[in-house]
Amino acid sequence: MLTSQRKNLIAQRLGRDGEIVAKTLAMELALSEDTIRRDLREMAAEGLLKRVHGGALPLAPPLPDFAARLSVAADEKAALGACAAEIIEPGHVIFLDGGTTTAALARVLPRTFAFTVVTHSPTIACELERHPSADVVLIGGRLYKHSMVTTGAAALDAIRGLKADIYFMGVTAVHPTHGLTTGDMEEAATKRAIAENAAVTQVLLTREKLGHASPWKIMPLARATGLIVPAGLPPELLAPYRDLDVEITEA
Repeated sequence: MLTSQRKNLIAQRLGRDGEIVAKTLAMELALSEDTIRRDLREMAAEGLLKRVHGGALPLAPPLPDFAARLSVAADEKAALGACAAEIIEPGHVIFLDGGTTTAALARVLPRTFAFTVVTHSPTIACELERHPSADVVLIGGRLYKHSMVTTGAAALDAIRGLKADIYFMGVTAVHPTHGLTTGDMEEAATKRAIAENAAVTQVLLTREKLGHASPWKIMPLARATGLIVPAGLPPELLAPYRDLDVEITEA
């Protein structure tokens, strides 16, 4: 089998199965595992997949800039936000991640009782400018413009000084084996630190983020308290996540 044929087959299998296991594919094709691994390395270098230990995963699709993302899956994000808002109780300290899904949550936060919102996103803070009962704490640091969040040493120091009741996390991809991931190294470290300083971590996920992986791992899926996903997803899509005994709430 020619190299181009093998790569086409790998691309087809990724689309069908959502992953490639190098050893299994090598046995099926009666080829050496080194040959398959070399194909995977070359395809990863071409930006066609993400290499992981033992094989490969589909790459999460590249994200447009923040302003463009506001109109993507807007109805899904609104439903996720409304569902997440129901978890909040009077007096809670919640941490709102940056991103357009958590911005949808910010717009529907409870208005009949007091609580505190901590965020490292100036856009989230601005969403709460006129909120009547939320005390807002904005964490500073170096601005990562793509996601409109602060990162770096100053942000991490402030985050480690808090204890949140709930962290509403946003990610760019989630996979049952490879966990919660995002596209920037410092952003991944920041999200990880927030989760370590929160009693509960709820991850808000639009459909297109399921079954993919981005370059930087935040943490294993089992460390999240729960996933909030759109209602009506195919059972087979959610089955691998349910098998990990992670709470799944359908919005």
